[in-house]
Amino acid sequence: MTASRASRPTVMYYCQHSVGLGHFVRSLAIAEALSERFRVVMVSGGANPQESLVPSGVELVDLPAIAAADGRGSRLVSVDPRRELEDVWRAREHTLLQLLGRLRPSALVVELFPFGRRKFERELVPLLEAASAMDPAPAIISSVRDILVDGKVNQEERDDLAARRLNEYFDAVIVHADPTFATLEETFRPSIPVEPPVFYSGFVVRSARRPEIERPGQPRVLVSAGGGKIGAALVRTVAVAHRRYLAPRGVHTRIVTGPFLAPEVVEELEAHAEDCASLTVSRFEPRLCEAMASSSISVSQCGYNTALDIVRAGVPALVVPYDLDGETEQALRASRLAQRGVVRQLAMDALTAESLSAAIFQTLTMSPRRASFDLGGKAATARIVADLVEGRVARRSYGGAPRRDSDRVLG
Repeated sequence: MTASRASRPTVMYYCQHSVGLGHFVRSLAIAEALSERFRVVMVSGGANPQESLVPSGVELVDLPAIAAADGRGSRLVSVDPRRELEDVWRAREHTLLQLLGRLRPSALVVELFPFGRRKFERELVPLLEAASAMDPAPAIISSVRDILVDGKVNQEERDDLAARRLNEYFDAVIVHADPTFATLEETFRPSIPVEPPVFYSGFVVRSARRPEIERPGQPRVLVSAGGGKIGAALVRTVAVAHRRYLAPRGVHTRIVTGPFLAPEVVEELEAHAEDCASLTVSRFEPRLCEAMASSSISVSQCGYNTALDIVRAGVPALVVPYDLDGETEQALRASRLAQRGVVRQLAMDALTAESLSAAIFQTLTMSPRRASFDLGGKAATARIVADLVEGRVARRSYGGAPRRDSDRVLG
């Protein structure tokens, strides 16, 4: 760390990814923008397979990792099988409180909580209580994506608990969305009024620039499965569809599995690829948007980062949103993008090799509309955090409609 960075005010940024990498990737993009103004210490609670993702100006502190045992997130496990989960919890809480005391940050940013990450309350509530008791206390900010899961049992009770946590601990909420596409109240409907101000940053992408890459003459399909943990059904179906329907028509297919796809599924895909020269399998693609732009069509799920890569690439896109176990987020995002002519969608319960290949050939003829979303969320988030820290916008005193970054009144 340089002397100039050490003298800056500090942002402590907590991010826990349990299923995929999307939350971590978005948080790193925000942290990179924050690092132009602050010393940024990113605290990561999930498995991090790609250290190269971390920007040079961001300090990463890895907690002992906890992850979902499966794609549903209903049961948590220690990523290190040698450690008992209870021991990991204790070590994490101790590390968080020690780090808070040592850094004495000007801002504490907590990703997704209290809208999600309820299973991590046991470490987050003590952290928030300790931060609130500091003198001076940091600006405590909740960072949240465009669309929340809102189909859970006892959803209003969950929303009310989140509202109480917001009112008790948080100074502001930053929603990383363009409010013309999605607003917080559409998927967060507590019966209790929320006191902290809500700001819209626009969507967060590493670069808002559209890749200018010539499309291939021969049909090339790029299939991506996010982090991979919930992508097995999609990539397995693609492998069968390629062998039966795509390869005979001269289509080349590349599958990017994601680092968390189960090893046995990766082996299965690699066996398909060994028998078929027009099928390739990769574990990770750090420049996914550029890879999409150089393909004839993108086939994927519809997580936050993947959807924005599709928007930036402007490529014909078929999305198969993950919608099992009460997960409504991807289906709602896919539906809204499809209504705008940005993507075509295929429901998971209709996913077969035959239906997928038919949808791919239909989508290849598609001319996707260009979406005019606000993609400036990376820099806007840094401005909002700076204004909260420096007192140019009031904490916890705002009432009325949610604010865009461009609507903020500076002192």
